[in-house]
Amino acid sequence: MNSIEKDKMTLSEVRTLSSYINSLKDKIGDNITDDELARVSATLRKGLRESQKSHDEHGLCIPVVTLNTACVFAEMVDPDHNILLAILLNPMYENGILSLSDIKKEWGEDVAGLLEGISNVSKFSDRNSAHNQENFRGLMLSLAHDIRVIIIMIVRNLVLMRSINRHPDDEWVKNVAFEANCLYAQLAHRLGLYKIKGELEDLSLKYTNRDIYTQIAHKLNETKRSREAYIKSFIGPLKANLEKAGLKFSIKGRTKSISSIWNKMKKQKVDLPGIYDLFAIRVIIDTPPEKEKSDCWMAYSILADMYTANPARMRDWITIPKSNGYESLHATVMGPESKWVEVQFRTERMDLVAEKGLAAHWRYKGVKGDSTDQWMNNIRDILETAEAGPMQLMKNIQADAFGEEVYAFTPKGDLFKLSAGATALDFAFHIHTNVGSHCTGAIVNGSHKKLTYKIQNGDTVEILTSANQTPRQEWLNIVTTSKARNKIKQSLNEEKQRLADIGKEALLRRAKNRKVEIDEGVLMKLIKKQGYKFALEFFAEMGADRIDAGKFLNAYVDYTTQGPDAEPEKISAEEYQIIRKEDNSKDDVLVIGEQSINGLSYKFARCCNPIYGDEVFGFISSDGAIKIHKNDCPNAAHIRERYPYRIIRADWSGKTGQMLSASLRVIGNDDIGIVANISSIIAKEPNTNLRNISIDSHDGIFQGYLVIGVTDQRQLTSLLKKIKTVPGVKEVTRI
Repeated sequence: MNSIEKDKMTLSEVRTLSSYINSLKDKIGDNITDDELARVSATLRKGLRESQKSHDEHGLCIPVVTLNTACVFAEMVDPDHNILLAILLNPMYENGILSLSDIKKEWGEDVAGLLEGISNVSKFSDRNSAHNQENFRGLMLSLAHDIRVIIIMIVRNLVLMRSINRHPDDEWVKNVAFEANCLYAQLAHRLGLYKIKGELEDLSLKYTNRDIYTQIAHKLNETKRSREAYIKSFIGPLKANLEKAGLKFSIKGRTKSISSIWNKMKKQKVDLPGIYDLFAIRVIIDTPPEKEKSDCWMAYSILADMYTANPARMRDWITIPKSNGYESLHATVMGPESKWVEVQFRTERMDLVAEKGLAAHWRYKGVKGDSTDQWMNNIRDILETAEAGPMQLMKNIQADAFGEEVYAFTPKGDLFKLSAGATALDFAFHIHTNVGSHCTGAIVNGSHKKLTYKIQNGDTVEILTSANQTPRQEWLNIVTTSKARNKIKQSLNEEKQRLADIGKEALLRRAKNRKVEIDEGVLMKLIKKQGYKFALEFFAEMGADRIDAGKFLNAYVDYTTQGPDAEPEKISAEEYQIIRKEDNSKDDVLVIGEQSINGLSYKFARCCNPIYGDEVFGFISSDGAIKIHKNDCPNAAHIRERYPYRIIRADWSGKTGQMLSASLRVIGNDDIGIVANISSIIAKEPNTNLRNISIDSHDGIFQGYLVIGVTDQRQLTSLLKKIKTVPGVKEVTRI
């Protein structure tokens, strides 16, 4: 044992741990074999011996929480083999007692994958993720990777919430309660884990508003006997009539959860006695699959004959089940003493799914539902494009992924499900991205509607489109679903990228024509100096003709000529401190200045590549170096207009012999041997060499760019004439 003192479990914790072990053995049944259980037990004992701590940073006993989580999962969800193994082995994996390779070898790839998922989520969940946008986003994206990890984390959160009553760290408890209510309870609701959802919401209310929770709990306790008596009197006649009809069933009565009552009290602004449908009765029918719907409706008709039903509170999730697989027929009737009672009709199979959510649904169906996969993709879309803070992010998730649903038909009778508040534009994108992108309006139930029309249950919606329509920025204020919002953003970004490509191509084309070399680093600095944070935005503006490429290129030339911080000083060229050559050479091919000064440092500009015999001028850069340009250089007009005071005379000295580069463009028929013939002429020309050649051919026409070393203009003129005589050459020019 190392120098760190191991913390010990209390006697009470040891007893609790033993009870959980016995309870788990009873619950798992045949899901884990005796051999596997023996190996797990040995691993757990090893973990207890080798672990340096038995409690986490908040004082909770790690083995007790782990065994409790496994028990709750087996009881309230499903005694799934791999999930239970992952829950039990997780502390050893987190503490480094078991490596991932050990787990893969001993327990398989799937268990190892679940442990990785739990570990990834825990990294974020332990950092008050609900109050930190990036942590919250990371947590949710990790959750969305494997739906089984979601269920594990929901159950683990329930165990945590049960364990922190009267915990001394009040701030931490409130953070845990906030996350449980806003995140895990909502996930539980969507996955059909209604018992867990209700308990999480109740505990969250208890820890965040204990006074209200206590008041409601106390009032419910005071009226418990009268409520039980009322439920019994309601059930008696209903039971007799159902039996008379020959139905096999069981009936349960319950009171709504404390948090649900509190929410209704706030919404309806009434006290507890005035709460609408405080009582709820559940009729669970034992019937074969082929008679499920008919028997549920028969039971409903018996109830409707006995009591007055409220049609506005009718909920038919048998004809169209919820996306999480929930099926039930809900009716609210006026019972004795003029009290509202909600009655739910479902079969034993439906009740299993309702009690244990998607886990039971998968077990019954044998496969995962497409609707769940669609929901998980929806969650990812919300998270990956979220730009607001965590509270808004949660609001979006609850409104979009967990909210009420509306159902609408296409003219062909196809039924689509959207979140409540969805517009005609949302409906269009739900059908197909192409339909949404070209949507101009809709015909709803025979009437023309705008894009902003909110879909109502049972609407028949025909989407109108136009090839000229494209997504617009203002559409983001119309749609409510994340799918439509993401597709609009994607389309807008694609259009922006298209314009940016056009803008950048226009700038580079102008730069090439003027022989201006673009330095990416300098270009980015100048773009930021223009007030643009991203180059994409700048080039998109240029592509949309809101920025003139020519004027910007002038600014770029100014920027590179002057330097980023230099201010132009309008002094004459003769007053500049001009750099001289160190060897003060007497063999200059140029004499510069009005006084024909020799020995000055100069360079031939690459934008026009002057050669001996061209009419030239000198331009003094800010560092004192001289660049020699041709008088007809593409940049000459700009230089003369902006910097006339920095132009200096330059003349050829009469000394030839230095070989300079000249660029040629040749256009002709794409005939075999034409390039070889041109190369042969250049090779035969004395004091001339071919330095570079690039050829591009299209539709029988070739265009070639040649860089040739020559000593003077007369030699180049002679060479041009000879190239023009090559069969197939249509045009040859100096560029």
